[in-house]
Amino acid sequence: MILDTIDWAIIIAFFIVSLVIGILVSRQSSKDVSNFFLSGRNMPWWLLGVSMVATTFAADTPNFVAGVIREDGVYGNWIWWSFLLTGMLTVFFYAKLWRKSGITTDLEFYELRYEGKSAAFLRGFRAIYLGVFFNIIIMANVCLAAIKIGHVMFGFSEGQTLIIASMVTVTYSMLGGLRGVLITDFIQFIIAMVGSIWAAVHITNLPQVGGLSAMLRNDLVQSKTAMFPDFTNMEILIPLLIIPLAVQWWSVWYPGAEPGGGGYIAQRMLAAKNEKHATAATLFFNVAHYALRPWPWIIIGLASLIMYPSLESLRAAFPELNPNFVKNDLSYPAMLTFLPAGLLGIVVTSLIAAFMSTISTHLNWGSSYVVNDFYVRFINPKASEKAKVGIGRVATLLMMICAGLLALILEEARDAFNLLLQIGAGTGLLFILRWFWHRINPYSEITAMLVSFLIAILFFINDKQEIPWISIAGHWQLVLGVVITTISWIVVSLLTTPISRQKRDEFNALIFDGKSKFKHIGAKVISFFCGVIGVYCLLFGTGYYLYSSYAYAWISLTISGLCAYIIYRLWNKII
Repeated sequence: MILDTIDWAIIIAFFIVSLVIGILVSRQSSKDVSNFFLSGRNMPWWLLGVSMVATTFAADTPNFVAGVIREDGVYGNWIWWSFLLTGMLTVFFYAKLWRKSGITTDLEFYELRYEGKSAAFLRGFRAIYLGVFFNIIIMANVCLAAIKIGHVMFGFSEGQTLIIASMVTVTYSMLGGLRGVLITDFIQFIIAMVGSIWAAVHITNLPQVGGLSAMLRNDLVQSKTAMFPDFTNMEILIPLLIIPLAVQWWSVWYPGAEPGGGGYIAQRMLAAKNEKHATAATLFFNVAHYALRPWPWIIIGLASLIMYPSLESLRAAFPELNPNFVKNDLSYPAMLTFLPAGLLGIVVTSLIAAFMSTISTHLNWGSSYVVNDFYVRFINPKASEKAKVGIGRVATLLMMICAGLLALILEEARDAFNLLLQIGAGTGLLFILRWFWHRINPYSEITAMLVSFLIAILFFINDKQEIPWISIAGHWQLVLGVVITTISWIVVSLLTTPISRQKRDEFNALIFDGKSKFKHIGAKVISFFCGVIGVYCLLFGTGYYLYSSYAYAWISLTISGLCAYIIYRLWNKII
C-alpha cells in the first residue's frame, strides 16, 4: 500500500506527540515508584476510565472481532460480551475495596489478606507468572496483530513491523511511567474512536458494498447479523451464549475482565484520587468498552464478507504474507486498504495508537510486579527509589523484546484468546470470594493457579496432535477446567488451616472499616443488575438502530436510560 504525504504526516505527528508527553512527565514520574506506577494516586475518574478503555482497545481487538463475525456471526461476540457481568461486579462490589487497600500493586493483596511464608511465596511467584510470562503472552498477541497490519498497510516484514512499532512505545513507557501512559491513552482513545467510526462509514459506502442497507440485505451478510444465536440450535447456543453467561463470566480470569478486579484495571483503581473516582472510572470503562466501541468493528467485519468472502480470497489478495498468518482476523486490516488518503492516515494512526496504548499499559503493569513484588520484596528491600525506577525501565525493555519474539510463533488472535481463557478457567470464583470467605488461604490460590495451568497446557498439547488423545470441544474443555479447578481449590481450602483471627481482623478493619461486609448489599445488587441490563440494552439499541429496527432500538435505549437513572439514585449507597 502507498500512503500519501498527509497519511505519513499524521502518523509521524502522533509519534512525536507521544514521545514529547513521555519526556515532559519523566521528571515527575522518576521521583519514586508511587509516581512511576500509580501517578501519585491523584488521577481523576474520567482519565482513568478512558485509559482502561484505550488499553482494552488493542491492535488485535478489531481483528479479533472481525474474525469472530466471519466465523460465527455477530452473536459470536458473546464470548467476550459476557464479561460485562464480571465488570459490573467489580464496579459495584470491589472498586471501592481496592482503593481503600492503599497498596501499590494488586499482588500486595496477598500479604495484606494472608500471612506467613506461603503468602510471600504466592506474591513472588505471581509477580513472575503474571507480570512476566502471562504478560508476555498477551503482548505477543498484540504484536501478532501489528505484524499483520504492518504487512497489509506498509508491506513490512515481521521484524520491521515489530522494531518500528515497539521503539516509540518502549521509549515513552520507560520515561513517563503510568502518568505518561494515561495521558497518551487519552489521545489514543480519541484517535481510535474517530478512526474506527469514520472507516466504518466510508467502507459501507464503497460501490462494492453499496451502503449500510444494501450491505445488510446481502446474502453473505444477512446470515451473520443476528445478535442472538438460534435458541433451537443447541450446538451453537451452548458454546456461544449459555456457557459464557452461565459459567465463563464468574469462573474465568482474563486480563481486563478479572472477577473482582485485578491487573491493570486494579492498577488504575489504585491510582484514583479516592474510592468515588475508582468506582466511577470502572463504570465508565464498562459502558464504553461493551456498548460504545464494538459496532464500527462489527460493521467492517460484516462488509469484509462481501469484499473477501473466503480465506482463499484473502490469500490471493496478500500472496507475499506468510500463509500461517492468513486467517479470518486478517480481514480487518485488509478492509482498511480501501480507505482514501487522509482517512487512511487517521485509521492507521488509530491502530498504532491501539497497539501503543495496550503495550505501554502491559509494560508498566508488568514491570510494577517485577519491581514491587519481586525485586524489592525478595532481592533488595532497601533499594533506593532511583534504583527501583531503573529496574522498572530495564524490565520494560526486556519484556518488549520477549513479546516480539513470541509473536513470530502465534498465528491467529482467537487462538491466544482461547488459550488465555483456559489458563484462567476455574480461578474466578476464588477471586470473588477471597475478600469475604475466611477459609480461602494461599494454598487455595496456589492450587487454583497450578491446576488450571496444567489443564490448559494438556488441552493445548492435545489439540495440536494430528490425532488428539481425547476428542472434546473447546467449550467443554473450558467447563471441565472450571469444574476440576474449582473443586480442587475448594477442597484444599477446607483441608488446610485458615489464616489467624488476628490477620482477618486487621484485614477487615482496613477494608471494611470494621463494619459489616454486606453493608448496603441490596443497593449494590440492584445496581449490578441495572448496570448489566442498561449496558446490554445500549449495545443492542445501537445495533437495532443500525439495522433500521427503530421500535426495538427505542425500547432498548429507554430501558438503558431507566437503568442509568436507578444507578444514579443509588450512587451514594454504592460508594
